[in-house]
This record gives sequence, structure tokens and C-alpha cells, in this order.
Amino acid sequence: MRLEDPSTRRKTVSADSGDWWAHAACRGADLAVFFSPDDERGHARDRREAQARRICQRCPVLAQCRDHALAVGEPYGVWGGMTEGDRRTHRRRFRRGERRPLESLRTRTVADVPRMRRSALALP
Repeated sequence: MRLEDPSTRRKTVSADSGDWWAHAACRGADLAVFFSPDDERGHARDRREAQARRICQRCPVLAQCRDHALAVGEPYGVWGGMTEGDRRTHRRRFRRGERRPLESLRTRTVADVPRMRRSALALP
């Protein structure tokens, strides 16, 4: 019988547990990818957001991150693959009573994100 080493076992995390962020794909990444400088506009912003979404797409705790951002009303940055604008749109729909489930960002490509310019997909 083979015993599993408990230190190598992946712990189940939830948005409520508070430690989901320890497993995030963005942990240790440059925060400038996820948060916009004051003077950033247009194509530069689109490229940065596309880069952040690519990191989020492979994240094992994407749903927990997104749920956290929506629950606490994060006003800035890309959280769980959602930009500030995505979260505003989600809140408006929710207030109107729309209960459409969020589409999984794991099955949606960056090119499919609404209002995302194709030029944003080109790496700098």
C-alpha cells in the first residue's frame, strides 16, 4: 500500500476559505499586467488586458477569483478574467434581473471577449 505525502496533496480551496489566492496563476506575476496605469488608453489597454486574460485562462482558481471580485465589488483591474468593464456589465445585468450564468472563461478565447479589438491579441 502506497501512502500519499500530505504536503504534496493539493488542498481544496473556495472563495470563502480565503486562501484560494495561494494557488492563483498570477501569484508572483507583475501586477502591472492586471492593473491599468492612469494614462493607459486604447490599444495599449487592450493588449495588457489580453495578456492578463491569457494568464487567467490557465488559472486553477479562476472561478474563486472572479467570485471574490464580484462579491466585494473590486473597482480596478482584471480579476478572474473579468475586466472592470466586464464586472460593470455583469452588475447591470444582475440588477435588471438577468440570471444568465457567466460563460466559462476556460472555454472562451480572448478573441471572443466582447469589445476586445483584434489588435489587442498581438503581443507587444
